Formats: sequence, C-alpha cells, structure tokens
Amino acid sequence: MRVVFMGTPSFAVPSLRALAAAHEVVAVYTRPDAASGRGRTLKTSPVADAARDIGIPLRRPQTLRDPAEADVLRGLSPDIACVAAYGLILPTAILTVPRLGCLNVHASLLPRWRGAAPVQRAILAGDAHTGVTIMRIQEGLDTGPWCVRRPVAVDDRTTASLTAALAEAGAHALLDALALVEAGTAEWTAQDEALVTYAAKVTKDDVALMPDLTAECALRRVRASSAQAPARACVAGTDVTVTDFAPAADRIPAGTIHVHKRALLLGFSDGSMEIRSLTPHGKAQMQGAAFARGARLATGETWGACGGR
Repeated sequence: MRVVFMGTPSFAVPSLRALAAAHEVVAVYTRPDAASGRGRTLKTSPVADAARDIGIPLRRPQTLRDPAEADVLRGLSPDIACVAAYGLILPTAILTVPRLGCLNVHASLLPRWRGAAPVQRAILAGDAHTGVTIMRIQEGLDTGPWCVRRPVAVDDRTTASLTAALAEAGAHALLDALALVEAGTAEWTAQDEALVTYAAKVTKDDVALMPDLTAECALRRVRASSAQAPARACVAGTDVTVTDFAPAADRIPAGTIHVHKRALLLGFSDGSMEIRSLTPHGKAQMQGAAFARGARLATGETWGACGGR
C-alpha cells in the first residue's frame, strides 16, 4: 500500500522502519526542528533522522490546518496514513484524504490512558500490564475504534525502557493491522466509555519524593520520571534527582537517612529505599554511596521534598 507516516519521537521510529520494509512509504511527516540544550541549537526529530536514513521524502509543517496541506497530502495519493506520537492534531480535511483512513499507534490498552503520557501514568498507577492499541483516528482525543491490541508487561521498567518495549510492540501491531485493513477483514471495536481514564502530562509534582509516601509509591515515581519531570528530593540540604532506586530491608524512620559503607537509604512511611544513583543539582550523576561519602552524610540526618513540601 501507499502509506504516509506521521511521527516525531523515538517511539515512532520502529513503526516507520517496519512500514518502510513492508509497504511503499511515500512521505514522512514530523514536527519542525526544535531548539534544545543550553545553546538552544536546533535539533531534528528521531523520525526525521530515520526518514533521511531510509531515503523517504520528509515534510515538517507547522500546522495541518492550512488548507494547502490537505492539497499536498491529496497529491501523494495515499491509501492510508499511519500516525505514532506525531504531536499535531489531524483536522477533518486531513483525516478524509487517505482512502482507507488514518490509523494511530497508541501506547496503552485503550480506553485506559487516553492522552499525552500513557506510559508514565501506567507506571505511576502500578498497572501490571499496559500495551499498544491500533485505532482509527477520529476528531476526539484517542476516541476511535480499535482493531488490534497487544499487551506488554510493565514489570520493573522505567519510562525509557517501557517506551522502547511499547515502540517495538507497536510496530508489529501496526503491520498486523494494515494486513487486516488491506484484506478488508479488520474488525473495529468501539471503546467502552465507562472504562476511560486520561493520561495527563506528568509534572515534577507528580514524581516528587517526600517522606510520607510509601516505599512502593516512591519507587514508581522514580521509574516514571524523565528529564522533563525528574524525581527530586532534598537530602541533608542538597537538592538531588534520584535516577535509580531499589527496595531496602532496613526499617528506618520516615524522613531520615541511613548510611552504610556502600549504600545510602531514605526512610519512607512504611520502609526504606536505597539510592543507587542520583544527580546533585548542577553536578554529574553519581552513585548514592559516593554522594554520601562526599557530602559526609551521617545516619540520622534528615531528608524531605524539594522546596520544603
């Protein structure tokens, strides 16, 4: 089939590569280059890099609401459009161009976790499984019927590792869905509105660490954290980002620190967690034990949320 692909982050790259190996991808749409880093240098998206590597024509419109964009898409004569974390709303004028419609690779088992942050919300909620859903795009937010779903175990994965697993599952599911659509045998299931949950964008407050949390909740927050929303705490007066946590057997009072020769523990409401690695504000990432030695921390000192919350 003639396919137009729309995507932006690394999550979308496996789907693009799978499509390019199995179908004729006539164009790739991605978000325009974005400023990144302290120097605010322009950085291309992972999908743009992949499209150039494969040799597929690339388009980067600021919006798809310009009527001229529908004309451009119509000129490509696509049989179908496939979308994976594109980042732009597809208006009706775009949705109606491909003769077989537009499919979306969504990183959850819809209708659970519609919206912007389904991976992180699944981790924060303690879901045992999440997955990918191939759905037909409608004008609502992730509201369309689906034809293929694939479960993926959350296990102890982080946002990064779970996203990578879902990206691979999504690529395989997308090819399966396209085969069904092409054969005219796809069965579309409407989403049960009674089961809908929404995955709002995760903020730093959603993953902040504080002593009154349970140890399990704190662990989920660290696993769900990202560069945009890091899991932060104030340890003996120093703001740190916790990048790797592990359950500890020691039971210490909430809000206190316990220092072993090779471990740094934080007390929570029902137990303790070992900081395996952290990043002090303005410094490089290091092991928790190395931070404790350098800061000359002692057992019994206190820790809390950043900003005194």
